[in-house]
Amino acid sequence: MKRSRFPFLITGLVLVFFYLPILILVVDSFNASRFGGAWRGFSLKWYVRLFHEPAIWTAARNTLVIALIVTLVSLLLGTTSALALHRFSKSRFQRVHYTLIYTPLVVPEILMGISLLMAFVAAGVKLGMGTIILAHVTFCISYVALVVLGRLQDFDFTVVEAARDLGATGWTATRRVLLPMLAPGLAAAGLIAFTLSVDDFVITFFVAGPGSTTLPIRVYSMIKHGATPLINALSTLLLALTFTTVLVSQRLSKSGALEGGQ
Repeated sequence: MKRSRFPFLITGLVLVFFYLPILILVVDSFNASRFGGAWRGFSLKWYVRLFHEPAIWTAARNTLVIALIVTLVSLLLGTTSALALHRFSKSRFQRVHYTLIYTPLVVPEILMGISLLMAFVAAGVKLGMGTIILAHVTFCISYVALVVLGRLQDFDFTVVEAARDLGATGWTATRRVLLPMLAPGLAAAGLIAFTLSVDDFVITFFVAGPGSTTLPIRVYSMIKHGATPLINALSTLLLALTFTTVLVSQRLSKSGALEGGQ
């Protein structure tokens, strides 16, 4: 029976729809023309100009600082949540715990942004770097917990029990046995949290304050004053950073899965 080519055609059209605008953006970042559109020759001047924009570098520094702190805090809290979900899987409170973990994944970002803003205002918290970090941790914990939980479900805990039988304390067994074997999953979860924090715009837009501008917000403010190839160059660098972290995360997850199956 001859297979239909219709599904492949639809898939190809969807991929073109998604990736063609990205390709145009990347190509246009090397366009010598100031206004884009017509090709005026290959040029790196927009990337060079990025180094002479202090506002962009300030936003980049804020973005990296926030992402690093969010990654560390999310790893700590998300891993703890995953261990609790796995260890007390038969508890009657497990469904409640799962609901709390899954909720940030399904709630629309604009709703989460508004609710967090109202919570910070009601609590009298000054908007700034701190509120952005708290907001990002709120949704990054869920992704970290699910990634680590998936790793724990394939984990052989008899290794930890053997370490305990040989005289290791609970903390020693966790530090010397459990965490090293979970390292690929933890690294993948950390990279996901880092990428989500760097790329977030909607929630950050609501909870940011003076002096806490991030790169996505900076790009948005630049677009309001007219799209220039400088924005294309900056977006291309962000795109490269995102793709790199995602690829590394996938490789680490795959290596962790292979180690777990051995």
